[in-house]
Amino acid sequence: MIIETSADKIKKTLSENDEKLRRYVELLIKANEAARLTGPSDREILWNDHITDCAAAVFLLPRAGRVIDVGTGGGLPGIVWAICRKDLSVTLLDSVAKKMAQVEKITRLLGLNNVKTVCARSEDYAKENKEKFSVVTARAVTAAGVLAELLTPFAKIGGRIIAFKGQKVTEELEAVGNRWGELGLSSPKLTRYSFDDKKRFFLIWEKIARAPKGIPRRPGMAEKFPWYEVRGAK
Repeated sequence: MIIETSADKIKKTLSENDEKLRRYVELLIKANEAARLTGPSDREILWNDHITDCAAAVFLLPRAGRVIDVGTGGGLPGIVWAICRKDLSVTLLDSVAKKMAQVEKITRLLGLNNVKTVCARSEDYAKENKEKFSVVTARAVTAAGVLAELLTPFAKIGGRIIAFKGQKVTEELEAVGNRWGELGLSSPKLTRYSFDDKKRFFLIWEKIARAPKGIPRRPGMAEKFPWYEVRGAK
């Protein structure tokens, strides 16, 4: 099932938070000199390909609750969400200390009191914070099947996982089939959105049951031995 969202909603969110989002872009460019947080440092590219992309998901967020951005990099989408939704408590998680030092500095300079920064491997942090978050997100991290395993232990029952995806998302879903329930997740839904002639997708799972015993696995295992291959086809 594919649901569409309009560019007008995205433009409205950007307009309402323009000043602080622009300030974030400037801080991100400066931080890139100390630690490579994002690929580009061009203002227009950062705005069109990153800020706009993250703002497009704001309408998917709950009215309140705890959100975690796994593999946050330069704070995308977590910082954008924290700016646009001050009623949310946002955790930014990444395992690279150099990046997280810059991200923490950015959040401090932006005055974002609703943000917490954590430097840790996702598997390790998930063991300490199992099923505590209303929304779990990741952007440009890994394939859908692997990502679902990494994110499901964070999501509380009744919460959701939101992944940012490109054109290959259908292939990634086909690799898993209809086995998402084994991770305590619903079948995924796709939300397609277009902005500046670029078509992108949000992949959304609802958390319907507890994550299975043994998840999270040790760091690196999800990528090396995908759960849907290890357990065999059903």
